[in-house]
Amino acid sequence: MDDDLDPDEVASFLLAGISALVRRVRQVPVDGGLTMPERTALSRLDRSGPTTSSALARQVQITAQAMGATLSALRARGLVERHPDPNDGRRMVLSVTDAGAQALKDKRNARAELIARSLTSGAFTPAELEQLASAAPLLERLAQNI
Repeated sequence: MDDDLDPDEVASFLLAGISALVRRVRQVPVDGGLTMPERTALSRLDRSGPTTSSALARQVQITAQAMGATLSALRARGLVERHPDPNDGRRMVLSVTDAGAQALKDKRNARAELIARSLTSGAFTPAELEQLASAAPLLERLAQNI
């Protein structure tokens, strides 16, 4: 690292910039969009695979009751389905349906399109676009190392 760069200052600038970007991108409205709790539950379920409601609640650090209400809304919309747990027939395991996966994909695509429009709006020079493209893998690596 350059001797003139203060890691604490770089961390503060990165956190501020990334936080602002995430806040703005999350505001993108999508038809039939998901609430923040629905999107969180659906995304986590999509990434980690089938699980129980209580396990999902623990993962996202909310009460089982709040998760139950969120999952009920997702089930009513056909985005999540329940099946008996193959290891314990008394429990139910939840999984994302094809419609749920599509809802997540639509939201991700809307967000990517928003960023792409901003990048091509003329607000960034070609050199700045190259810098952003080079920074993306570094940001991913930073996220993995936290």
